Amino acid sequence: MTEKNNKRRPVIIGVTGGSGSGKTTVSRAIFEQLQQNSLLILQEDSYYKNQDAMSLVERRKVNYDHPDAFDTDLLIKQLQDLLNWKSIKVPVYDYKTLNRSKKFILENPKEVIIIEGILVLSDPRLRDLMDIKVFVDTDDDIRIIRRIIRDTKERGRSLESVVAQYLQTVKPMYHQFIEPTKRYADLIIPEGGENQVAIDLLSTKVKDVLRHNHNLP
Repeated sequence: MTEKNNKRRPVIIGVTGGSGSGKTTVSRAIFEQLQQNSLLILQEDSYYKNQDAMSLVERRKVNYDHPDAFDTDLLIKQLQDLLNWKSIKVPVYDYKTLNRSKKFILENPKEVIIIEGILVLSDPRLRDLMDIKVFVDTDDDIRIIRRIIRDTKERGRSLESVVAQYLQTVKPMYHQFIEPTKRYADLIIPEGGENQVAIDLLSTKVKDVLRHNHNLP
């Protein structure tokens, strides 16, 4: 019997919330508190659908906060591969071309896998793979400020385009698809990365699961 077959099933943690809620901050904080070589973070944004058949003008009209924008089937398949201790090729998304690049990132399976994104709790097939489900709950005004700062600095977008997208798709999609998934969460974290108590509690829970997997006291 190989070593991988002797290992327990990896632990999958889903971290969701609205855009700018602090999902990534929470995920990174857990990453820092745990043994980093035992943990992998996957971002749902990597799994936007390939749009080679569309022009850039057409891509700009896509609603990227709708479940149909994501290749959820690929994400599920790759999570299942990780659960079976198989390596995966994670797509690399280019925000400037609004499409997948030709590159990918090879990721090896780890004992703990965090999948982070706005809609990771919306699909029951994804939820069924998760051991812990987390909803990061942050006020709308804080989220839009964070999104403006991120998109203008990191993604080269204008203030006008960020605000327009927020009002036309981001906010309506949040209330239609994202906020309702709060009911599936095992843990709701108010104020995202600022809530150190909740992050510490979640990290402690994950450490307990790892100790159990290794049969440690």
